Amino acid sequence: MKSTKLAIPYIIWIFIFTIVPVFLLINYAFSTNTGSFTIDNFSRFFSPLYIGILMRSFYMAFWSTIICFIIAYPVAYILSTKEFKNRNVLILLFIVPMWMNFLVRTYAWLFILGNNGVLNIFLGFLGFPQIRLLFTDAAVLIGLVYTFLPFMIFPIYSSLSKIDYKIVEGAQDLGANSFYVMLKIIFPLSLPGIASGLTMVFMPAVATFLVSNILGGGGYMLIGNLIEQQFMIVGNRHFGSAISLILLALILVFNMLISTLIREEETN
Repeated sequence: MKSTKLAIPYIIWIFIFTIVPVFLLINYAFSTNTGSFTIDNFSRFFSPLYIGILMRSFYMAFWSTIICFIIAYPVAYILSTKEFKNRNVLILLFIVPMWMNFLVRTYAWLFILGNNGVLNIFLGFLGFPQIRLLFTDAAVLIGLVYTFLPFMIFPIYSSLSKIDYKIVEGAQDLGANSFYVMLKIIFPLSLPGIASGLTMVFMPAVATFLVSNILGGGGYMLIGNLIEQQFMIVGNRHFGSAISLILLALILVFNMLISTLIREEETN
């Protein structure tokens, strides 16, 4: 009974900030300005223009997630297995940037990737020609990886740090080499952390709009920018709600797919 009472504030919080907004989206998505029922808001989305924006968003989110995983797994593995005197300091270095304002961190990349930015100044000092990165796919990708990398590192690190390495030692005593131990023991045991990391990176990356606005330029359009445009500029909350529901459904499908793949891998 006591535990039920303690859960009431969380239930109220979820109801107000999760359930109610979703129902508002559903209401707007299936209605017109006059309040009548319609599915035109959804059918309008399935045009080459908007499907192209959606595909571009998934493309950028996919590659930012893959790059985050490639960087994060070795980092998490080293942090969880090696005896560092100042391990907590190293972990803190990944956390500190998250304490800073997200907008400030993103704007900092303008001064790094700009035509007269730190990167081109350094290349000029070495005698190399300048490169144009700002307002390109590469700049947006760099911004996404930088922003969401910690969300990949820490779930994987948490899973790896919980592994009983007596299992690893036993496998090595039985003749298993390092590659086999990593492939058949460590990697499968870290799958829950990998699944969490993939979800925590892909979901916000596919719906982002601030990174693409700043590093991609005003004409750079991802699905998050399209939704923001419909609500804040065009004022068409009905179409914006329909896009939001479509994106929500696709993200839920992605989460279900990842969970299914992880479960199948764990049972093999």
